[in-house]
Amino acid sequence: MPDLHPGPAPEGVATRPATEARPASAPAPRRRGAPSVPPALRRGALVQALAALLWLPQAGLLAFAVQGIAAGEGVQATLWPAALVLLLGLARAGLEAWGGRRVFAAARALLSGLRAGALTALATRSPLDATRPASGAAASLLVEQADAVLPYLLRFRPARLRAALVPPAILLAVLPFSWSAALALLLAAPLIPLFMALIGWRAQAASEAQMLELGGMNSFLLDRLRGLASIRALGASAATAERLRLQAESLRARTMAVLRIAFLSSTVLELFSALGVALVAVSIGFHLLGEIRFGSWGRQLSLGEGLFILLLAPAFFEPLREMCAAWHDRAAGEAALAALRALAAPAPRLPGALDGAPAPASTRPPGLSVRGLRFRHAGAAAPALEDVSLEIRPGEHVALLGPSGAGKSSLLALLAGLAVPEAGQIRLDGRPMDEENAALLRRRIAWVGQAPHLFAGSLRANVALGRPGVTAEATARALRLAGLAGWDPARPVGEGGHGLSGGEALRLALARAVADPAATLVLADEPTAHLDAATAAAVTETLLGLCQGRTLLLATHDPALAARMDRVITL
Repeated sequence: MPDLHPGPAPEGVATRPATEARPASAPAPRRRGAPSVPPALRRGALVQALAALLWLPQAGLLAFAVQGIAAGEGVQATLWPAALVLLLGLARAGLEAWGGRRVFAAARALLSGLRAGALTALATRSPLDATRPASGAAASLLVEQADAVLPYLLRFRPARLRAALVPPAILLAVLPFSWSAALALLLAAPLIPLFMALIGWRAQAASEAQMLELGGMNSFLLDRLRGLASIRALGASAATAERLRLQAESLRARTMAVLRIAFLSSTVLELFSALGVALVAVSIGFHLLGEIRFGSWGRQLSLGEGLFILLLAPAFFEPLREMCAAWHDRAAGEAALAALRALAAPAPRLPGALDGAPAPASTRPPGLSVRGLRFRHAGAAAPALEDVSLEIRPGEHVALLGPSGAGKSSLLALLAGLAVPEAGQIRLDGRPMDEENAALLRRRIAWVGQAPHLFAGSLRANVALGRPGVTAEATARALRLAGLAGWDPARPVGEGGHGLSGGEALRLALARAVADPAATLVLADEPTAHLDAATAAAVTETLLGLCQGRTLLLATHDPALAARMDRVITL
C-alpha cells in the first residue's frame, strides 16, 4: 500500500494502548535490572571462575617449593612442583580461553537477538502509533548505544560470578593457617563493593542521562537536516547553529560527568584493595619475624604458610577489583538493555506487517463491508467509533462527511488495516481484514494522506517506491493521468517535496497511489485540504479521473468535492 510512512498521527486517529495491543502469546516485559542471560554465557563465566581457582594449588606449590629451597632441600625438590605449576598454568589458560570464547559468542548472540527484536518491533509498529520513538533516537540506540551491552556481558557478568566464588574459596584456604589474616580479608572485602555500589548508582543515572541526551541530539540533528532548505529560506541558520551548539555542550557536560565518576571509582578501588593487601602483609611479616603469635591458632606461621597467604591476598581482591572496574559497564549496559527492551515493548501493531504477500492478480474494484466497528482512543473514556456499519459497492465513489473529531480519519485508518479495532469486522471483497489477510488486502489499497511525504529522488522513484509491480510504463501512465504528462520522470524531487507546489506534490502523491494496477480501492483523507479553490478543483478532477474503475472512499470537509461523489455518509 503506497505512501505509508512514520509521521504524526492524523487528527481523530487513535491508537490502542500497548497493553491491549500485546498478543496473548507475547511475553511480559522483563523486570529492569534483571536481564535474561543465556545458559551458554553462564557456563562460560563459570569455567572462567573455575580457572581462577586454579591459582590456589599453584600458590601452594610455589610457596612450599620456596620453603624447601630455604630449608636446603636443593633445586631437585622444586622440579615436580614446577612441573605441576606449569601444567596447572596451561590448564588455567585453556579454561580461560574456552570460557572467554563461549561468553563472547553468547553475548554476541544475545545482542543480535535484542537488536533483531527491536527492529522487528519497529517494522511491525503501526504508522499511527503516537508513542513510537523518533528516527534519530532509534538509530542512535540500535547502532551506538546498543554496543554498551557487550562490555556489560563480557566483563561485568563474568567478573561478578568470579567475585562470588573466588574470594570465599581463598578465605577457606587461608583460614586453617591464620584466622586473623582471613578476618582482615573478610573485613576489607565488603568495603570495595559497598563504596563502588554507592558510586555506581550515580554512574548509572549519569549514563542514562548521557544516552538520553545523545538520542535527543541525534533526533534534533536529523530533524534539522530534513528541514535544511526551510531553515535557509527563513533565515534561521544562526539560531539553528546556536541550538545545536547548546545541545553539544549539554552532551559534553553529561559525558564529563560520567568520566568524573569513573575516575573517582578507580581511586576508591585501588585505595581499598591496596590497604587490604598491606594489612595482611604486615600481619604475616610480624608473624614470620616472631614478633607476634596472635591470629595463627596459637602457633607461629612457617615460611611456606606465610608466603602462601601473601600470594593469595592479591588474588582475593582481584575478582572484586575486576567487578568494580566493570561497574560502569554494568551501568551503561543495563541502561542500553532497558532502552532496547523498551524499543521492543508491545505497541499498536500493523496487522500482517511482516507478511510478504504477492500482489493479487485481480484488478477489478472491490466491495467493502463494515459491521459493528468500535474503536477507542488511547486513554479515552468514550469510543471514537461505536457500532459503525456500512456497505460500499464495487466501483462506488463515497464521501465521508462530519465535524472534526467525528472519527473520519480513524475509520479510514481501520479500513486500511493500519490499526486494530476493539470490535467489529472489516471485509474487502468478502475477505476479513485480519492478521492472516491484512498484508494481501493492503496490496489492493491506495492511501492518500493529508500530508503525503515525498522523498529525495526522482519523480519515477517517488511514484514507484520500489514496488515490483510498478514498471516504468506504469509510472509514466500514472504521471500522465495525474496531469504531469510533460514532466521528465527523471526530474529530481527534494526531501519533503522541496521544489514542488502544494498542488503538484498532491498530484504526484495521487500518481503514486494509482500507479499499481492492483490498488483498486483508494482511501483519501482530506485530499483538498489546505489548497486554494482553483487548485482544489484541479486536484478533484485529477482524483476522479484517476479513480475511474476503482472504488473510492474519501474523508472531506469540502462540500464541492462531496457533491461529486456517488454517495455521502455522515459521521
